[in-house]
Amino acid sequence: MALDGIFIYSILEELKCKLLGGRVEKINQPEKDEVLINIKNNRQNFKLLISSSSTYPKIHITDKNKSNPLQPPIFCMVLRKYLNSSKLIDLRQLDTDRVVFLDFESSDELGFNSVYTLVVEIMGRHSNITLIRQRDNLIMDSIKHITPEINTVRSLFPGIKYIFPPTSNKLNPFCFSKNEFKTFIQNRMKYIDKKFFSTVFTGVSSSFSKELFQRLEDLNLLSSLTIFDETSITILYSFTSKTFDELKKCEFYFVSYKKNAVVKDFYCEKLTYLNNYTETHYPSPSKLVEEFYYEKDKADRLNSRSSDLQKLINVNLERCNKKIKILNQDIENAENKDIYRIYGELLTSNIYNIKKGCSHIKVQNYYSSNEYIDIKIDENKTPSENIQRYFKKYNKLKKTEKAAKEQLKMAEEELEYLNSVMTNIKNSDNYDDIEAIKRELMSTGYIKLKKSSAKNRTKNSRPMKFLSSDGIEIYVGKNNLQNDYLTLKFADKRDLWLHTKKIPGSHVIIKNFGSVSDKTLEEAAMLAAYYSKAKGSPKVAVDYTAVKNIHKPNGAKPGMVIYYTNKTLYVDSSFPAIKQIE
Repeated sequence: MALDGIFIYSILEELKCKLLGGRVEKINQPEKDEVLINIKNNRQNFKLLISSSSTYPKIHITDKNKSNPLQPPIFCMVLRKYLNSSKLIDLRQLDTDRVVFLDFESSDELGFNSVYTLVVEIMGRHSNITLIRQRDNLIMDSIKHITPEINTVRSLFPGIKYIFPPTSNKLNPFCFSKNEFKTFIQNRMKYIDKKFFSTVFTGVSSSFSKELFQRLEDLNLLSSLTIFDETSITILYSFTSKTFDELKKCEFYFVSYKKNAVVKDFYCEKLTYLNNYTETHYPSPSKLVEEFYYEKDKADRLNSRSSDLQKLINVNLERCNKKIKILNQDIENAENKDIYRIYGELLTSNIYNIKKGCSHIKVQNYYSSNEYIDIKIDENKTPSENIQRYFKKYNKLKKTEKAAKEQLKMAEEELEYLNSVMTNIKNSDNYDDIEAIKRELMSTGYIKLKKSSAKNRTKNSRPMKFLSSDGIEIYVGKNNLQNDYLTLKFADKRDLWLHTKKIPGSHVIIKNFGSVSDKTLEEAAMLAAYYSKAKGSPKVAVDYTAVKNIHKPNGAKPGMVIYYTNKTLYVDSSFPAIKQIE
C-alpha cells in the first residue's frame, strides 16, 4: 500500500490546516507503539494519532476512541511533562521522505519558552517516535529505544544527540532542476520501466511509479524514450515536473481501490492502471488512512495479544483430535469382539473333541447355518485354558469398547468447547474480550489460576446488544461465560434462543417475551451466523427455539447446552443492517 512520502505530504497539508497553532490538551499512549495527542484549535478538538507500528506506521487525525492502560508508559509521561499545554508552531517533512517533524513551544518551570520537536519516522520496522529538545538537539525519550547493540550506526535513547536518518540520494520531486534530473538518470538509469520514478525520486512508491509509467504509455511517449538523449530527457522532465507541480499545489484525489470487497490499493492521486477496480473517494487523507488501517491494525493487535491463548487452544485441539482418532480405532478394533465369545462357546461345547497337542480344531458353528469353522488353539495349553483365553479376549474388548465410547463422548464435547473458544477469540473486538476468555479458561482449568489474577483490574466484558429493525432487543454473547449468563440467567423462558446448527458460535437471545416478527428473527439469525465459525459462508443453518427448551447438563463446560423442539432457519452470514447499542 502506498503510504509513501507523497501521501504523507498530503496528510501534512491537512494537519497544517487543522492543527497548526493549536494547543495540546491531553496525551495518551493506548498501545506500546502508538501515541494519541488531543489538540484544540479554533475552538475545535482534534485527535492526532501517531503510530510507530512495524506493520502499519502512520500519522493522521482520527475519530476513533481507544482504551488506555491503567498505568501510562514512561514515554507517555515524558510527552506529558514537556508537551502538555504546549503550542504546535510548525509541521514539516524531511524533503519528501517519510520523516515528519512537529515543533511544540512550551514554557519550562522558570517561565522560559522552549521548543521541543516530535520526530515521526514512518519507515516500516524502523519506525519510531522521538522527542528532542531543539536548542541542543538532545533526545528526551523515544518510544522505541535503539541502543548500539541493536544498531551500531544510529542510536535513539534518552540523553544523547539526535542523529537524522540516512539521507536518500534520490531527487526531491518538488525541488529539482533539469540538470540534476539529466545527471541522475544518465549516470544511474539504463532504461525506463515501472520502477523508474520510484528509483529516481524520494517519496514515490512503486504504485505511483507504476501509475506514471502508465500515463507515459497512454500519451504514446514510451516509444521515443528508449535512450536518454536530450529529447528524451526534455520530454521526461516536462512530464514529471508538471505532475509534481500539480501535487505541490495540493490538487489531490483521495481514493481507495477494491476488488471483491477487499481494498487492494489507495493513494492521493487517481491510479488509472486500476480502472477495473471499484473506487471509493474520500474527503481527506486521514479518513482514507483510518478506514483502511483501522480494522487491519486492530485485528493484528488483537491477534498478537491473543496469540498465547490461540496456541494453548490449538495444542488442546490437537490433543483432542489425536485422542478421538485413537478411541475410534479402539472401537473399530472391538467391532469383532463377538467372534471370540462364539469361539469360546463353540470350544466349550466341543471340549471333549479337543486333543492335547493340537494347534487347531474344526467344529460345527451352530450360530450360522451349521457351517464348520476352524479355530486356532494353543497346543501348549489345556482345553479349559484355551476356552478361557477366548472369553478373556472377548471381555477385554467389550470393556475397552465401553470405556472408549464414554471417553469419545467426553473428547467430542471438549473438542466442541475448544472450537467455540477459538471462535470467540477470533470474534473478539477489544482487549477486555480477550481477558474475559482468559478468565474463562482459568475457570475451566486450561490455564493455571495465579493469585495475582484475582487482583486483575480489567473491566468485565458485557454481551453485545443490538436493536432490530422492529425495535426489539437482541443480545449476543462474546464468550462462553456470557453465553451461559444470557441463556440460563438473563433470558426469560418465553424469549427466543438462536445458535448455529452443529457449528461453534455465540448464543443469541431475542427479548420478545413470546412474539417476534420474521424480519427480527432473520436479523438475529444473521447475527448468530456472523458471530460463529461459519462467518463468511453464504448459507448457514441456524436453530432457534424458546429458552424454556434449553437445558444444561450437569458438569457441562461453559456455553454447552442441549435443546429440543427447535426449528431451523437458513441465512447469509453477513452482518445485518441493524444498530448496535452496546
